[in-house]
Amino acid sequence: MYEFSRTTLVWIAFLVFIFGSVYRLVSMYRLAKKEKSVLPYFNFKAGIRSIIMWMIPFGSRNMRLKPVFTGLSFLFHFCLLAAPIFALGHNILIKESWGISWWTFADGMTNTMTIIVVVIGFGFALRRMADPTVRFVSSFTDFIFLTVVLAPYITGILAFYNIFDYQTVIILHMWTGALWLAAIPFTRISHMIFFPVTRAYMGSESGYVRNAKDW
Repeated sequence: MYEFSRTTLVWIAFLVFIFGSVYRLVSMYRLAKKEKSVLPYFNFKAGIRSIIMWMIPFGSRNMRLKPVFTGLSFLFHFCLLAAPIFALGHNILIKESWGISWWTFADGMTNTMTIIVVVIGFGFALRRMADPTVRFVSSFTDFIFLTVVLAPYITGILAFYNIFDYQTVIILHMWTGALWLAAIPFTRISHMIFFPVTRAYMGSESGYVRNAKDW
């Protein structure tokens, strides 16, 4: 089970992620072609400007109105991506499988970032339940998606501290990580691949059509 999880399962998850993402992006493009008000008004300069401004912490007025949430959100997303990409253990497995490697964080740094993801993630869940505005647009599936996102990080913490049987936990870590990766194109987690597209469209509509800022 361990060998299958670290080899075949990883390949399956990556292939689902890659082909699923391509399928969703192509589908979005075809849908945009049918709408006469989308592609004709797309402006590269306005789109790129919008993407950059919304990727800068506190770059938009909406972010500045919610400084605490904005800071936590940027910290969450940074750690969410950086921890698995630069984890030493992941790097070793990639080098063993594909013969490539890159710079990594120390185990302590990766563990700290993982804990940050879990703590802020639970905070987001509490916010969805406590904030009336957010609760109104939330559903049970939102909590399922959040669970899918946090599961690899929770199991990573359990493995790091040798809580429960290590072999079982590390296999669960691999399976939850594969599920997280494969689920990206088909769930709300897909905002990580759609963000540049939707942001560019909104920037074009505001900056090119209305001649106004969208930040």
